[in-house]
Amino acid sequence: MTRGLAITRSRRLQHLEPQPKLRGAALERKPSRKPDVADRLGLWFSKGRYFDGLWIGTTVYEPEPCLRRVEDALRLIRRHDSLHYSRVIQNLERVWVHLVPSYRARYDPSLGACILNERYVLLETTTLEEIACSIVHEATHARLERCGISYEEKERSRIEAVCVRRELNFVAKLPHSESLREEIARTLEWCAGDHDYFSNVKFQQRNDEGMVEVFRYLGTPDWLIRFIFRMRPVVFAVRRLIRRFAGRRPQA
Repeated sequence: MTRGLAITRSRRLQHLEPQPKLRGAALERKPSRKPDVADRLGLWFSKGRYFDGLWIGTTVYEPEPCLRRVEDALRLIRRHDSLHYSRVIQNLERVWVHLVPSYRARYDPSLGACILNERYVLLETTTLEEIACSIVHEATHARLERCGISYEEKERSRIEAVCVRRELNFVAKLPHSESLREEIARTLEWCAGDHDYFSNVKFQQRNDEGMVEVFRYLGTPDWLIRFIFRMRPVVFAVRRLIRRFAGRRPQA
């Protein structure tokens, strides 16, 4: 069941993962980091199943609507575009639906996962075509990542443009998709603009705003949200100390 929420209908770029020019064959590459504890716990408590060898799962209490929508979106890709479908299957290990801040979708290289925001997937006005486009977009990020193209700040707009072009290529093969095609074309034009949307500062700002939305969506009182944000620097400092001491080797 969906709870009250407001996800903007204007097309936001669905991710924060980047890369510049596409290079030849996808080279196998290990993730840049291991999944963190929260992700591992989330996967542990998720309910899921396999679809053509691709794991799809969710942390939503009633998982069936989410899983069914993802499967239907994958079927849509498979039916209309075999090339993009093969890239989805080859470059992603998971499609994971859970509660994330700000974005419709993002690619997590540590999990090999296209992560979809549960609010976006369950929103009645979100179409299967839009979910399918998100999966195609994030699979392109995965493909670029496997090519060794990292999501560096100065390259992000170019990388997003590559991913949006793949969406546009896919949507062109769908029937009755003119409005969605126009929307994606406007996004591609916007990517070429001179703005700081993809800067680290803007990323952090959107993430903070998104976290507040998530806490409120979960019914967290404002006083507790303020306390959590005040304590965040302490948590980060403790993490840095743990990593520093964990990285030290005993003297011989």
